[in-house]
Amino acid sequence: MSANSFGARASLSVGGRDYEIYRLDALQSKYDVARLPFSLKILLENLLRNEDGETIRAEDVEALATWNAKAEPSKEIAFTPARVVMQDFTGVPAVVDLAAMRDAMSAMGGDPAKINPLVPAELVIDHSVQVDEFGTKYAFEHNAQREFERNEERYQFLRWGQEAFDGFEVVPPDTGIVHQVNLEYLARTVFVNDKTGQAYPDTLVGTDSHTTMVNGLGVLGWGVGGIEAEAAMLGQPMSMLIPQVIGFKLTGDLPEGTTATDLVLTVTEKLRERGVVGRFVEFFGAGVSQLPLADRATIGNMSPEFGSTCAIFPIDAETIRYLRFTGRDEQQIALVEAYAREQGLWHDENAEEPTFTEVIELDLSTVVPSIAGPKRPQDRIELSNAQSAFREALKGYLPARTTTDRALDATFPASDPTATQDPENGDVPRRGQLLSTGPVASVEALGSAVPVRLADGTETTLDHGHVVIAAITSCTNTSNPSVMLGAGLLARNAVRRGLRSKPWVKTSLAPGSKVVTEYYERAGLTGDLEALGFHLVGYGCTTCIGNSGPLPEEISKAINDNDLAATSVLSGNRNFEGRINPDVKMNYLASPPLVVAYAIAGTMDVDLLNDPLGEDQDGNPVYLREIWPSAAEVAQTIEQAVQSDMFRKSYDGVYAGDERWRGLDVPTGDKFAWDDASTYVQNPPYFVDLPAEPTPVTDVEGARVLALLGDSVTTDHISPAGAIKPDSPAGRYLQEHGVERRDFNSYGARRGNHEVMMRGTFANIRLKNLLGGDLPEGGNTYYLGGGEREQMAIYDAAMKYQEQGTPLVVIGGKEYGSGSSRDWAAKGTNLLGVRAVIAESFERIHRSNLVGMGVLPLQFKEGESAASLGLTGFETFTIAGIAGGDTVPREVTVKADDKEFTVTVRIDTPKEQRYYRNGGILQYVLRELLAAG
Repeated sequence: MSANSFGARASLSVGGRDYEIYRLDALQSKYDVARLPFSLKILLENLLRNEDGETIRAEDVEALATWNAKAEPSKEIAFTPARVVMQDFTGVPAVVDLAAMRDAMSAMGGDPAKINPLVPAELVIDHSVQVDEFGTKYAFEHNAQREFERNEERYQFLRWGQEAFDGFEVVPPDTGIVHQVNLEYLARTVFVNDKTGQAYPDTLVGTDSHTTMVNGLGVLGWGVGGIEAEAAMLGQPMSMLIPQVIGFKLTGDLPEGTTATDLVLTVTEKLRERGVVGRFVEFFGAGVSQLPLADRATIGNMSPEFGSTCAIFPIDAETIRYLRFTGRDEQQIALVEAYAREQGLWHDENAEEPTFTEVIELDLSTVVPSIAGPKRPQDRIELSNAQSAFREALKGYLPARTTTDRALDATFPASDPTATQDPENGDVPRRGQLLSTGPVASVEALGSAVPVRLADGTETTLDHGHVVIAAITSCTNTSNPSVMLGAGLLARNAVRRGLRSKPWVKTSLAPGSKVVTEYYERAGLTGDLEALGFHLVGYGCTTCIGNSGPLPEEISKAINDNDLAATSVLSGNRNFEGRINPDVKMNYLASPPLVVAYAIAGTMDVDLLNDPLGEDQDGNPVYLREIWPSAAEVAQTIEQAVQSDMFRKSYDGVYAGDERWRGLDVPTGDKFAWDDASTYVQNPPYFVDLPAEPTPVTDVEGARVLALLGDSVTTDHISPAGAIKPDSPAGRYLQEHGVERRDFNSYGARRGNHEVMMRGTFANIRLKNLLGGDLPEGGNTYYLGGGEREQMAIYDAAMKYQEQGTPLVVIGGKEYGSGSSRDWAAKGTNLLGVRAVIAESFERIHRSNLVGMGVLPLQFKEGESAASLGLTGFETFTIAGIAGGDTVPREVTVKADDKEFTVTVRIDTPKEQRYYRNGGILQYVLRELLAAG
């Protein structure tokens, strides 16, 4: 049966051009599809158009058309995205894999040209710029130059890929953040296939979890791992279960003094508390029309922080306004509105409320100023409680020894040679002893401030809670003129009152596109931001991805010598432990105006609503409320400064790049010429001697535990993106290959080299391996293969186990693998020899990635955990029941010495079963293409 048998194929005429469409109302007489949520209507059209009787069958269309909102997801469908979007951290390894697949296809006697994107693929280089220089007008040029020096090999490789692969475009560095470029330029809302003449909803998958930002524009898409994206590029439909859809009803208006950031942190908290992992979230209600597109995009961006697959808004008049405002073609704009109205995808005050699995409501008038932290984006704190919440959280970050040498000098006579030793009588605290485990009354009361002489000769003090990084950065907010101009206006008001950022704060401005700096110039706010140190440092992800760059040496030394709990404040979406900067323990998310305010205050130990930020020229206190711009002032500035022509100007010739990009020496040829000496790009081992048929899967016997981990272990913990420590396995590897410390770059930038990345797996400086209960924080474990427990780096232990042929398992808690859609968290796990991960629950993307790399995700039964089962991690594990047959059973038995328990196999779809049996998704795709001839 073809889709035409549903009577769905039709023609839509717009602006004198005819488009072929697949009408959803053709199903209405038999199935009540009008009641479906907006997002499921898009999926239904996708099935209807691609139904071929094999991969997508008529019963799949009918299953979605008859969707039961309350039923647990069980029906598998195949989703075919219109396009793929990538950023360079995840895009480079994806292109590396495609290049390696070409080599493998050739070696197996096939046609390497078959390894080619079959759907449009666009990559935006935005994750590689680092904040080396800051606080000067030369910062942008300096950082851009260093970016090219560090990443020339990677950029040459991507330029080769742009030439070698059809349908693959690269947006050069220093253009903008992938999600903002996607929102402002790449997104179509309605996609037109010029080869077929078909028009259909714009859908995509992206190699960054924040791909969902484009949901604000009515585009259905979400983040996937690079390995899934590669399969999608190669024409493989994406296997998924028909999801439940949570309706999020918005009413009212945001009150004066609140921002889109406050709204999104509130939404994040509510949805994370509700639990929406694996579900779609869809916004509706009268409040939707009150939200400008930029606010919708800000909410959509944070979908991974909710845990949902997507967080989508419908198409309405605001969508059309934004498309026109950002310079889209008038024919395209007319098509979007005509198509949305024709297909029942248009939202206005007369639209019927769809059927949802559940409805959550939020009155926008109840939103209050907020921040989130110190380590998770869902941990929202009302600004009125920020100081007390910081003091409470600080207890968990105070070192075991908090009293400073300076404070103790008053206790121990300077002439006493034993002054640093324990006093015999125990009456006097020894140097560094913990003063109190109770609530922290104030940082000042700890007596922990240390003197610092800055590079310019300024003398100051540094203490727990001092803000050493204040960054206006990341796609979440830098797409939003209201909060960006709000920050600029706050800066203007502050400067007029004589306020300045504290001298220990590393300030930076990294907007999502060149449009932002353009409207700052038109508004006359650039100078005010620069007066507070917020100079342009680059157009890229920077601080939010861990590219905050090093702190000034004297600041870093004071923090580390005294084990200070320094903080960062950033306008991003991620604040996980160890992510932002290795010297910073506590990280807070805040709106751009609050980032500026905290830079002025210089500490988290402040009540911004009641304490003065500083004094004016006459010695009068200046309060935040006195310099906070009104909503009317922000709106007036937006109207005057943000103009449509900026978008056309910024994106004119977007793929051309600057003279550095155009001047790269680019290799040629269909197959990449690998350089064995390269420390950036290496041919990965996944396809070496790959047989044409998959080898049988075996049970796991005699396995050892590589890591025993707790709850909320993120992909940052598993595969860090930031700085590489010199004494880590990856740092030693680079030094052995002649790379100097200043040229280490970051893990994220070296994702094209598996040798670096497998050494960096489980190497996060904040990773807590609970094996034995006494391992130091960081990538450490106990090697158990020699008869005794031997402490070493996780990578080193894994290699010793591999030499012995010993399989490995990892044990985790709840929300294992939350965070970015990082395929290296699964690739590295695989390369270390881990056969299975046993956890209490998995985040969606990482679970899928583990399957895609041939690693078995196993879930403890409800109510069970490593602790409840009495597992120490020192047992020898056997996992029986996975060998033989075409599928792995839904449950298997795990034996750990004398303990035995049943776990659920989280291979959720038949397609995933095939991936696992083939050793991974890429091996499966390669064999399929080879078999197709």
